[in-house]
Amino acid sequence: MDDAPRTAPRLHGHAPVAVLAGAFLFNLGQGVLRPTLPLYLQQVFSANYRMVTLIPVVFGVGKWVASLPTGYLLDRVGRRRLMAGGLILIALGDVGSAMTSAYGVFLALRALAGVGWAAFSTVATTAMVDQPGSRGRGRAVSLLLMSETMGLLLGSTAGGWLYQGVSVASPFVFEASCMLVAAVAIVWWGVSTTARAGASPSRLDWHLLGVVLRTPGVLLMSLSNAVLIAIQTGVLVSLYPLLLVQQGGLRPEGVGLLISLSVLGRLPGLWFAGSGSDRWGRVRVFVPGLAAYAALLGSLPLVTHPIVLGLWSFAIGTAAGCVAGLPTSLIGDRVAPPLAGVSIGWLRTMTDVGHILGPVVMGALADAMHLSAPFVFAAALLVTIAWWCRRRAFALSASI
Repeated sequence: MDDAPRTAPRLHGHAPVAVLAGAFLFNLGQGVLRPTLPLYLQQVFSANYRMVTLIPVVFGVGKWVASLPTGYLLDRVGRRRLMAGGLILIALGDVGSAMTSAYGVFLALRALAGVGWAAFSTVATTAMVDQPGSRGRGRAVSLLLMSETMGLLLGSTAGGWLYQGVSVASPFVFEASCMLVAAVAIVWWGVSTTARAGASPSRLDWHLLGVVLRTPGVLLMSLSNAVLIAIQTGVLVSLYPLLLVQQGGLRPEGVGLLISLSVLGRLPGLWFAGSGSDRWGRVRVFVPGLAAYAALLGSLPLVTHPIVLGLWSFAIGTAAGCVAGLPTSLIGDRVAPPLAGVSIGWLRTMTDVGHILGPVVMGALADAMHLSAPFVFAAALLVTIAWWCRRRAFALSASI
């Protein structure tokens, strides 16, 4: 049975508009910086591979440390202050990163940027999840993820041009500018500094996390999100380009095209999952989406023709988009409004664990066995999560 009301609530006021604009600008800056960061490290610091790979690790540690405390503090400090403060912190880190010539200082500044990232993203996600009722929540989360995807896609196309055509430090300046504009948008459009009535804890009670974790479905969805991010970073980001070169014989421009197709594929997937899960239920969309995602990843090592690889890339992006926002939406359905910030902080903490461990585990598996092994292992993980969700469907009945 479905306990949720059938009417989809509208997103009230300007807060979602400000959050979506901030998320787009935030990821536009990230999209410009990420592809050029390894080149900058090699040119400025003569960095080896270990020095390059340390950057996402310290950035992830900064996010991991800050996500849960942000969830506790967002309605005590104020959502607008935390979001704008996180964006300004990233901007200051970018300016400092462009000015320093010491690698240790650069690492510390990237970790600080991770803290700012956690502050913004945790509050932005909570603002979209914390809507009256559950119908419409899936669409709201999907809109947030679509804004992030479009920002990354556009930023990625401009990053190389800025780096080569303007200066090696220009991506940092561009990202800092995006963060400051996003902070102005957050303040100008007046993102509410308080949650809905009864939607914030009256004190910093660390036992609230225990209440969140005992809520049916929260641990399962947290684990699911960690697995999805581990596959995204460890397989699709790190190893998929290598598979395209080795198996499809593609040149770098061909690899870039197919990666862009996979990113584009996320957009219709996100839209379908957001609208479909509001209408039919989260689990009824999530489980088939996981199964389709697993089938595409598991069969990818058998695909060799470039045109078929292009179709597979778009389909993989669509399947990934179908499942990306549903754990967040389902946790929002299950957790009481006063615990929304804590639950999203916990979810993002688990997400960061997957972000850090995914490349390590999948890379080790590829080295020990074969490049195709992580894709098969990822498919097995997705099938396991789908089976587990199907078994626990009764406990999640409020969202089915």
